[in-house]
Amino acid sequence: MNKAIRFKLFLMMVLEFFIWGAWLPLIFGYLPSLGFSPSEQSWILNAFPLAAIVGMFFSNQFADRNFAAERFLSFSHLVGGLAILGLAFTRSFWPFFSLMLIHCLLYVPTISITNSIAFANMKDAQKEFGLVRMGGTIGWILAAWPFTFILVDWEKVKAANPQGLVNWLGTVFANGLSGEALQHGTTWTYIVSGVASLVLAGFSLTLPHTPPKPAAAGSESLAWLEAARLLKHPFVLVLWVVTFVDAFVHNCYFNWTGTFLGSIGIPGNWIMPVMSIGQIAEILTMFILGAALKTLGWRATMTVGILGHAARFAVFAFLPEMKGLIIAVNILHGICYAFFFATVYIFVDEYFPKDVRASAQGLFNVMILGIGALVANSVCPTLIQKTFTVDKVTNFKGLFLVPCGASLLAAVALALFFHPPRKTAPGVSGTPATAH
Repeated sequence: MNKAIRFKLFLMMVLEFFIWGAWLPLIFGYLPSLGFSPSEQSWILNAFPLAAIVGMFFSNQFADRNFAAERFLSFSHLVGGLAILGLAFTRSFWPFFSLMLIHCLLYVPTISITNSIAFANMKDAQKEFGLVRMGGTIGWILAAWPFTFILVDWEKVKAANPQGLVNWLGTVFANGLSGEALQHGTTWTYIVSGVASLVLAGFSLTLPHTPPKPAAAGSESLAWLEAARLLKHPFVLVLWVVTFVDAFVHNCYFNWTGTFLGSIGIPGNWIMPVMSIGQIAEILTMFILGAALKTLGWRATMTVGILGHAARFAVFAFLPEMKGLIIAVNILHGICYAFFFATVYIFVDEYFPKDVRASAQGLFNVMILGIGALVANSVCPTLIQKTFTVDKVTNFKGLFLVPCGASLLAAVALALFFHPPRKTAPGVSGTPATAH
């Protein structure tokens, strides 16, 4: 792949995931501060997974067969960026929910669209996708760390009057916002996210042209339905169900971890950076993902990714008093993402027929970003509220054991029942469409 094109695809991923990473980690604590009930919080949080499901039947169809992918990307980020900007100035439920729904309906499909643009311009996906997708990881990290300066109690810093750069930085880092001030400062996450979205809207027009792929003669006019039919193959169905479980577990992490970190004494301006440790680890993991796939194979690589969730939640559940270990174990989050979700995307690209590949990515996004998140976002706000009503520490153990146990069951199911057909030659696979 041409280096200039690779850099553009890399930067596309940086901006794509910067947008999401800027607002997601703190929204779970921000919504209760606006007085929204658990059910209202669930509706707002579920705008994202609902958009993933709608995208499966609508937006991905456009990108796959009816619309140039880079133009679709530009339009989506223009309108979606304006919507997320509006959230910074919205305090009532219905306007907040409406703007979030508009943003998500336009943003969520672009995750699979960016994958499709990247894959369309690659010669060897196993070698190249990890490096390009690493841009998304860097984007998420870049979105988190500036808030160590944004979410700071500057009055305390001014009162301390530190001398010298080192002392000034130490004072800034040690005086994060808390309480109502932190909630008010959280509005900046939507402003930063919206600006990044508008930047990507313009940049998308410079990406390689990725034209629509008209349906082949005699093929189903609805690409998503062709992709769904591939679930009749046992190994595809097993992976789809396991993906649901892993997506549920993944979203439990985002729902609860920010509040959990605050409860054990992590300052408000450090919650996002601590959670971004996983993305830093993901960079290193992406570098070795191609080698891991060739050495371990699909099943073992994805199983390791799932088991990483179980290990992390076990530490959260049984060792909450060990703050250093709690921080360090977030490293596993990056391994979980790269070894499972990124591997799933690569697997789909290699095993699904070319004319429905983008919609096949959307099929798995229904689980990764849709149904799994929908279930998690529907139950997690109520469970976390009950936890804090009763006991801030003891009941966290019970909460974290739920995703821990689910991860172990998913890993066992994948190890026992996931048996994809053998590849006959490099770049050629026994696809679900032709497997017997």
